[in-house]
Amino acid sequence: MTNEDFRLPDLGEGLPEAELVQWLVAEGDTVTLNQTIAEVETAKAVVELPSPHAGVVTKLHAAAGDVVEVGATLISFEVEGAGDDPSTSSGTGSVAEPVEASPSAQESATPNLVGYGAAPRGSARPQRRARAAGSRPAASDTAVLEAAPHDAIQADPLEAPVERPRSTPPVRKLAKDLGVDLALVEATGASGLITRGDVEAYAERVGAAPRAVEVPAAAAAVARREDSADRTTRTAIRGVRKHTAEAMVRSAFTAPHVTTFLTVDVTATSELLASLKADRSLAEHKIGVMAVAAKAVCLALGRHPELNSRWDEEAREIVEHQYVNLGIAAATGRGLVVPNIRDAQELTLVELADAIRGLAETARAGKTSPADMMGGTFSITNVGVFGVDAGTPILNPGEAGILAVGAVRRQPWEHRGEIALRDVMTLALSFDHRLVDGEQGSKFLVDVADVLREPGRAMLLR
Repeated sequence: MTNEDFRLPDLGEGLPEAELVQWLVAEGDTVTLNQTIAEVETAKAVVELPSPHAGVVTKLHAAAGDVVEVGATLISFEVEGAGDDPSTSSGTGSVAEPVEASPSAQESATPNLVGYGAAPRGSARPQRRARAAGSRPAASDTAVLEAAPHDAIQADPLEAPVERPRSTPPVRKLAKDLGVDLALVEATGASGLITRGDVEAYAERVGAAPRAVEVPAAAAAVARREDSADRTTRTAIRGVRKHTAEAMVRSAFTAPHVTTFLTVDVTATSELLASLKADRSLAEHKIGVMAVAAKAVCLALGRHPELNSRWDEEAREIVEHQYVNLGIAAATGRGLVVPNIRDAQELTLVELADAIRGLAETARAGKTSPADMMGGTFSITNVGVFGVDAGTPILNPGEAGILAVGAVRRQPWEHRGEIALRDVMTLALSFDHRLVDGEQGSKFLVDVADVLREPGRAMLLR
């Protein structure tokens, strides 16, 4: 039997880390090849990890909720190896002398699963170069030392450099508050990282107490008042929330946004949807206003390809797509995700309704794959489902436009020269002004509104 370690692979997104959501196996379990062993959350989606070996789980190197770096050991197995095969002995009956494999040979023998990125180039952690004597920052300038997770430090220029215990800034602050010397704490995290739990366990074991800090009487009174009840909740910025924030900031400060609004009478669409709902043959498809809006967008993009393009900064080119990968913004417990419907221009109204429902259910279950959120060309967001009339949506990075569909409201409206109660909706279109002029954006929005106002007009468009 041989021991095999499985390191967290590059999941194809170029991300440096992932959060372990849950283990689906335990130490001592027997697993088969490609059996799902864990779920990890990247900045984009929850991904299931299959086992690269068939054998027995000997150790889990991380716990649910831990953030694991790509390349860090995640799980260890005991598997049947070549050393168990009697055929490896020599023909004379004597056991052949073991030959130590070179590092390159060992690495080439390591299986590399499809979708797990490139094989590791080396098993050893890169060695840090020790600082030259006298290069340590002044005692008054400790920011550099506090920022580094692990680095060579010297207490005295004549002493050999020693390595700082590996930890994160929040853990170092906790240790400082508890009066714990990190050099005395045993690390249980991946790659020798000292975790918050390690510090707390050490403090409890040795009876370390928080350092007393003198504060003015007035400040102390405020602190006591604030400490009397939990007034704040802190949540780590990670996963989908982190990715969404970075994408929105990048989009807002890269593409010049313009938003235009149009309120439209959608009574005819409401009547169409009511008739489709009454059709028993279509009952399972649950066709709604989002499906009609998606169909209208696909038709309008065919007439206004500027809204279905992207700005290629490196090539200094405008790339116009000959297909529509329609993004559908979905609110989930983990944050906003925007999976897309591939070649949406080829789908019927019923097929679009099924695709939208499928994407939403998958997103809410946290099963949207990274591939499903890449390659979008235009997006739709339904703010009306929250009872909102309109908003100014931010572009999904790399896309030229996004349409916000507002709530359908029954209200007085001018109809055929008279005031009548009608179903009314507001549409909001944001677009990249580098790619789309105001005239083009306005005409596109009018074409979408025309289909919602008179669904039969879809028969005239191509």
